[in-house]
Amino acid sequence: MKIVAAEFVTSAAGPAQYPAGGLPEIALVGRSNVGKSSLLNSLVNRRRLAQTSGTPGKTRLVNFFLINSEFYLVDLPGYGYARVSHGLKKSWAETIETYLQTRETLRLVVQLVDVRHPPTADDLMMYQWLVHYSLPAVIVATKADKISRGAYGKQLAQIRRELNLGPEGPVILYSSHTGQGRDRLWQIIRQYLGSQAKTL
Repeated sequence: MKIVAAEFVTSAAGPAQYPAGGLPEIALVGRSNVGKSSLLNSLVNRRRLAQTSGTPGKTRLVNFFLINSEFYLVDLPGYGYARVSHGLKKSWAETIETYLQTRETLRLVVQLVDVRHPPTADDLMMYQWLVHYSLPAVIVATKADKISRGAYGKQLAQIRRELNLGPEGPVILYSSHTGQGRDRLWQIIRQYLGSQAKTL
């Protein structure tokens, strides 16, 4: 995977601020502190393209990153952070749903879950929402370097069971620290971008 250019373009509160131009988009969604920014940086081999934070819930807008001048990686607000007001949670949910429901250039949703823990009720709700609206999605289990290889099978089976993926449901183990799963995720992203991303 050759990344020749990666740049932050804009943070958008709503559709009026989304980039124009019709380039395809790959969206990253997951609960707060699951590692979306770290995964995005890992994918494009840039340490600080997306700002990471030890404070969950920092991403509150829809952040667009232009890759190779051919497509966008889109970082959506994290969900499920308990230490914010109900009104703020509702605002974040509306921001996520508005993007997912209205963005015609969306090609794939990458839903991140933490491999160390069972998927939360919010994770399940998000996945069921994607299925209900027939949005193409792939599940990525982050922080694979935080557990032993011997625990992989048990944790993946738990994710498949809790999200009702079935025993063969595809889940990509990913580590932003070691790069594990990076090539596999790019392979899937490439399939959904098709011929629109010439340098992939």
